[in-house]
Amino acid sequence: MKKLDALIIGATGATGQQLISQLVEDADFNSISAFVRKNPNIRHKKLTVHKIDFSRIENSKELIKGDVLFSCLGTTLKDAGSKDKQFLVDYTYQYEFAKVASENDVSIYSLVSSTGANENSLFFYPKIKGKLEEAVKKLPFNTIHIFQPPTLIRQKELIRIGEKIGIKIFKGLNYFGILKSQKPLSVSLLAKKMIREVKENEKIKLKTYKPQEIF
Repeated sequence: MKKLDALIIGATGATGQQLISQLVEDADFNSISAFVRKNPNIRHKKLTVHKIDFSRIENSKELIKGDVLFSCLGTTLKDAGSKDKQFLVDYTYQYEFAKVASENDVSIYSLVSSTGANENSLFFYPKIKGKLEEAVKKLPFNTIHIFQPPTLIRQKELIRIGEKIGIKIFKGLNYFGILKSQKPLSVSLLAKKMIREVKENEKIKLKTYKPQEIF
């Protein structure tokens, strides 16, 4: 296997931070290019950071070149401020970046989606995640990995109060054998699985990973 050049969007988020930390230490990756709105905390000789305007992704087209794109950009309705703004981040920015990457012959695409993603859902969040999944499936990548993780256990400095409560509830239910398929998942384990699948299953055309497959 040749050494890979990785691209990542969502590098300052919980999963993105873990991806970068693991990728820079992985001998199978030659370089990592992170496309961000604000600089990540990590520094490494293999990492190049590009601050770009995601509303004008075409202006950065010449930078979007490599072997694999890890896409883990996302926000919450509360942080975004409105459904339109959340749709912009969770769908538009990710799709437009993936489209440019595919046009630039990036061959592998790895997407962090969400459990329950469904473009026909009555609920807003799983609906936009499902809509993005269906849209990127039509792009000409050689390989597409779509991860649908359950509730994520994020880094202590990033976790929200509501998430802490939700994780405790799920862990309590799991203890009694209830909702085991929705057992909370650490972002470290998710990142590890994403990297492993890119390296070991590069010939798969399309695969969607449910929570039990990620674990």
